[in-house]
Amino acid sequence: MVDVQGMVASGFEPVRDAFVRNFEQRGERGAAVAVHTRRGPVVDLWAGTADLRSPTAEGVDGVAGATAWTEHTAQVIRSATKGVAAAVPLLLHQRGQLDLDASVGTYWPEFKAAGKERVLVRHLLSHRAGVPVLDTPLSPAEATDGVSGPNAVAAQAPVWAPGTAHGYHAQTYSWLLGELVRRVTGRSIGRWVAEEISGPLGLDLWIGLPEAEQGRVGRIGDLQAPVPPAVRGLRIRPRPSVSDAYRDPGSLTRRAFAAIDPLPDENDPGYRAAELPASGGVATARSLARFYAALIGPVPHSGPLFAPATLTLAGTEESVGPDRVLIVNTRFGLGYMLHGPAAPMLSPASFGHPGRGGSLAFGDPAGGVGFGYVTGSMQQNVTADPRAQALVRAVRDCLTWQGG
Repeated sequence: MVDVQGMVASGFEPVRDAFVRNFEQRGERGAAVAVHTRRGPVVDLWAGTADLRSPTAEGVDGVAGATAWTEHTAQVIRSATKGVAAAVPLLLHQRGQLDLDASVGTYWPEFKAAGKERVLVRHLLSHRAGVPVLDTPLSPAEATDGVSGPNAVAAQAPVWAPGTAHGYHAQTYSWLLGELVRRVTGRSIGRWVAEEISGPLGLDLWIGLPEAEQGRVGRIGDLQAPVPPAVRGLRIRPRPSVSDAYRDPGSLTRRAFAAIDPLPDENDPGYRAAELPASGGVATARSLARFYAALIGPVPHSGPLFAPATLTLAGTEESVGPDRVLIVNTRFGLGYMLHGPAAPMLSPASFGHPGRGGSLAFGDPAGGVGFGYVTGSMQQNVTADPRAQALVRAVRDCLTWQGG
């Protein structure tokens, strides 16, 4: 039986039950979940192994070499990093430093090349910029050197007229957003998050993991058979047309996820240290829940990060309908995925971001909830992860029962 550690406030015991069932019924091997409401932290749980090189989750109960997940274990959160990074341009806008309706080239003149003169900042954030692919993919070393990525997206011609459609910028989002923030602030996005968000809030949340923190990060592994490279990272319901796109090396689907080729090793300390706001963030579930709680309202020792107008912007739909990369219908705001079939969250008011393999973090202004779930077990499925969704349903049921 899994040994679950942590706390659950009265009335939220069903979340613990769902967390246990994830281990017993859904193959979970190492994970953490946290929920923060207006009354403060109400769920903070962890269990299993932090190193999936162990043959089974039972290793944490005595098999030599197993490493137990502890309250201090952090994990790479894959594309859930996008939701953390999205707070940066919105806060810059709130402070009057970034105009969402200005062209990206206003801040980054080199980006105007190859027909991108009219790409607006809001296009970049809502996956409408038209540059989800690179004609020449980057190696992992180039992707993380801080120079090659921005140069590549600046030179890249759009694959659709910017602003006319949307498609998930799975990898290129790292260099688009990272370089924009650097041009506006003079700071890297990782440094900005550390100095303006994580530090003041006391969060174990990084875009660019410091060397001193490397030892606390769990090792990611596949829960089942390895996921084919063409479908890694997708969080959508498979359909025949999507399968066709996976198999077609010329499709936008395949090319978007192959903008880095081969895919980086997420267990590599160099990858964790790189400041990749599309995929390379590291966090604890506890800190993700507190982060989103702080965006939508006051938390202990901090007022809300988002002013009311900014909070409205975060949940305002910018892109909806057929996604040219993910094929299915998706909904995006300014940097955030919004509640919908491709990313089910707590309510229609929810905004946040999932990460491939299962991680999920979001805020729900209607319920006053910040939610964070991280896992080291990369699921093979390409739809909304059943483990995360079981936890979200349990939270929803608890709030409904309490009249929240």
